[in-house]
Amino acid sequence: MLKAQIIPVTAFQQNCSLVWCDETMEGAFVDPGGEPEKLIAAAEARGVKIVKLLLTHGHLDHAGGAAALRERLGVPVIGPQKEDAFWLERIETDAANYGLPGLRSVAPDEWLEDGEQVGFGNVMFDTVYCPGHTPGHVVFFEPNSKVAFVGDVLFKGSVGRTDFPRGDGPTLIKSITEKLWPLGSEVTFVPGHGPLSTFGDERQSNPFVADRVLSRAS
Repeated sequence: MLKAQIIPVTAFQQNCSLVWCDETMEGAFVDPGGEPEKLIAAAEARGVKIVKLLLTHGHLDHAGGAAALRERLGVPVIGPQKEDAFWLERIETDAANYGLPGLRSVAPDEWLEDGEQVGFGNVMFDTVYCPGHTPGHVVFFEPNSKVAFVGDVLFKGSVGRTDFPRGDGPTLIKSITEKLWPLGSEVTFVPGHGPLSTFGDERQSNPFVADRVLSRAS
């Protein structure tokens, strides 16, 4: 069974997720945005052996700690989709602009595409390609637990920004409604920042993507 612990990192308070299989105790970090020592300590406290580093997209607050963790743990960086390569390449420049030392650019060991699977222990994530916030954004969905790690696609009461380079508002809304909603209203999602919610709750109350809001817009 999938187990998870949310560990906010850096001044951005980005929700890095420590995820693991409770049968094998193998696990991964989803979006290790920084503070690698804090993340390693959390995994050690749980007795989790980290075997992969998973990235939903290439922004510095989600991927800035991946290079250091790969060196320290000797594990591969997997994801996002290859259209986010330019974001991963500019992490160090962006980090300097924000005054955040220690965040580093990273080249993934493996890119992901829609429908591919990535696993650890006896847990398997489905990759759901959801561009809009960034062009190569992916979501990790675990169908047995009905949990999705959505990065910055969707938040409780909001959606991801689209004013960054190669962001696109209509594409983001399409990703949410055509790729996430079909996974089921009961799905709990872990956003990149802030509290958890469910797809069903957002379809009821989110001012950007609630069903009634989109029906009025169409």
